[in-house]
Amino acid sequence: MNASLREFVDTLTIGTVLTTVVDVALVYYLIYRVMLTIRGTRAAQMVVGIVLVGAAFFVAERLELSTVSWLLDNFISYFIILIIVVFQQDIRRALGRIGQNVLPFGRKQETTEIVDEVVAAVEQLARHRIGAIVVFERDAALEEFVDDATRLDAVLSRQLLVSLFVPSSDNELHDGAVVIGKNLRIELARALLPLSRATDLGPEFGTRHRAALGITEDTDAVVVVVSEERGEISLCFRGSIARDLEPLVLRRALFGLFAGGRATDAMAEEAAAAAEVGKAIASISEARGDSTPAPAPAAAARAEAAP
Repeated sequence: MNASLREFVDTLTIGTVLTTVVDVALVYYLIYRVMLTIRGTRAAQMVVGIVLVGAAFFVAERLELSTVSWLLDNFISYFIILIIVVFQQDIRRALGRIGQNVLPFGRKQETTEIVDEVVAAVEQLARHRIGAIVVFERDAALEEFVDDATRLDAVLSRQLLVSLFVPSSDNELHDGAVVIGKNLRIELARALLPLSRATDLGPEFGTRHRAALGITEDTDAVVVVVSEERGEISLCFRGSIARDLEPLVLRRALFGLFAGGRATDAMAEEAAAAAEVGKAIASISEARGDSTPAPAPAAAARAEAAP
């Protein structure tokens, strides 16, 4: 053991070790929370771009590219200002969520009430064969993916949610989707969503289901969609769809997704399996030369994740 290492060991105390461990743990936790927050958002792509700029600056310095180094150096000098400008909405939402999470028990109760209201509303809509798309915003901001929406900022209730989708010439809000924000209020109505880019969707999926799938391909949003033709309730997330869900199963799935994300992975596997079953049935129908697609099995993706 050389002298410098021996001197370092001699200066160690229980207090300094504990302080270092706590310091490293806090930094690790902060980085972990930031990565969870930007996961599934465009902010993640921006982070990758920033890392590439840093790598380019390092390479330019090594290769002695003075002009490139000067440009990148000035860019990095204004890095903090750039972060604040680009991510101002995400920063504001993150600070708001910190305040909301101070009372986790109250937040959980509020989430349960909202889920119950949504499930009751879509059950009523499905019973009357009224089409609907209800989008739950999670970590990713949805405003940049939504076109031509009407801002409401209203308290969510079963009655209001049903009335928004009742087709009528006097109801201009019944077309499009309803977006429930992170604050569990109805933020947007009549929202136009991006259509799914998937090319292997069956003919039973109309524009409503393609829009519901499309927003989940670009973000981490969760979407409940009601079929006007079949009166069935489906759940979309991660670019997959779980079709023909019973209200009780839908409630369990939604509560699992919003109660700390405990059921997310299991339900994603269920939905992916349901999608594969649908593809297999479609392939069998095509092989038999049947022009009418075979019906999907009832509750093909029953996510039994308990609250």
